[in-house]
Amino acid sequence: MARPSQNIDQRLLEAGRRLLPDLGCAALSVRRLAAEAGVNAGMFHYHFRTKDVFLQALLQSTYDDMFARLQPAASAESSSVTENLRRALNIIARFVRDNRRLMLRLLTDAVSGEKLAADFLRANMPRHIAVVAELMDTARHQGRLAAIAPEQMIGFTIGAIGMPIIVGAAFETGQLPPMPALAHFASETLSDEAIAQRIDLALAALSVAIHDDSAAASRGSASAGK
Repeated sequence: MARPSQNIDQRLLEAGRRLLPDLGCAALSVRRLAAEAGVNAGMFHYHFRTKDVFLQALLQSTYDDMFARLQPAASAESSSVTENLRRALNIIARFVRDNRRLMLRLLTDAVSGEKLAADFLRANMPRHIAVVAELMDTARHQGRLAAIAPEQMIGFTIGAIGMPIIVGAAFETGQLPPMPALAHFASETLSDEAIAQRIDLALAALSVAIHDDSAAASRGSASAGK
């Protein structure tokens, strides 16, 4: 049987994108989704059968849109590996920024034991991290980034670029109490310019470390000789 027209499945997905960041996986109900989308609950079950199927489709489609842009940006043959890395980090960071309330909710749900959120993060986070790790490894072998452990580079980069976005979302949603000293934290850290600046700073720090390697080695040799 052909599906009814009117893009009802898309209307439901759009309603889910509006509601999920506030309600979370557990509290989001089929009745609330149907009301938000302006359809009856029977149409929800026709298109998605269960809430879990719906949430998986919603989350996966949101992520896959980003990943489809990430892959060509990371493999452009006309650019250096560091420029590809810069573009890849920009795409990931803007995706997190544009979906920051959803990302914060998923992290909260996963920590709280919500299986669907944890499964989604477990299945998808390694995908874009692997793209970044491969670019960093290539850059490291080309002498463009410091010869330090990949896990160290990834952890530093995620913290430097992504953590301000998550903290900004926590301020916006009231999960962090207002702090006068950080009153403009979100507005000052979530812009395209702020993201690009943090990417530049992170890559500069990883590159500067190259010049520190020889000094560290010299210090290690001197210590060993004492």
